[in-house]
Amino acid sequence: MAGLAISLSFLILVSVVTAVPGPCSRIECPSYDVVQKGDGYEIRRYNSSVWMSTSTVQDISFVAGTNAGFMELFDYIQGKNDKKQKIEMTAPVMTQVTPSDGPFCKSSFVISFYVPKANQGNPPSAEGLHAQRWRNKYVAVRQFGGFVTDSNVVEEAAALQTSLKGTRWSSIVQSINGTSVYNVAQYNSPFEFQGRVNEIWFTFDAQTKQFDL
Repeated sequence: MAGLAISLSFLILVSVVTAVPGPCSRIECPSYDVVQKGDGYEIRRYNSSVWMSTSTVQDISFVAGTNAGFMELFDYIQGKNDKKQKIEMTAPVMTQVTPSDGPFCKSSFVISFYVPKANQGNPPSAEGLHAQRWRNKYVAVRQFGGFVTDSNVVEEAAALQTSLKGTRWSSIVQSINGTSVYNVAQYNSPFEFQGRVNEIWFTFDAQTKQFDL
């Protein structure tokens, strides 16, 4: 199987949507509650979960960096782990992006796989990977379709930031998460050409009683 994100020789138009990701009807995804829907964004509260993550990948290209990390994770779920155990594929595959300081500098990427609930109690370990245990987490989300490219992830992240301006969430995200680091969630196999769902995530921890509406 090729990497999750692939380059195409033609452009695919994308549109903003705010629906539950379609692939989650077929494979396991982390559970969440919708706190608020706004114009071009959605605020979700995710339950605690476990993710298996790569070490930091340095690359100029988001697509190349994600592909490299995803192949490590794909080997992991195919049994290249300490238990030699195959693990069910889930969604999304997440790429945390720490942008570079300039256009010709390498950015930092950490690619993560959502561990199925059946494996979260004691997930297999593997060289070069580490488990991340998330507490309940809030996420500002923007969905978009088509294939992810080096350019559209930057555009969509900027669009989410713009959508949050003037809302109570803008100052919260900036104060807790900062404005440079963001996550890209990809839900589809690279061989699915229709109904693709991707998301930009700005994550932040918060007390439920303080931020629920």
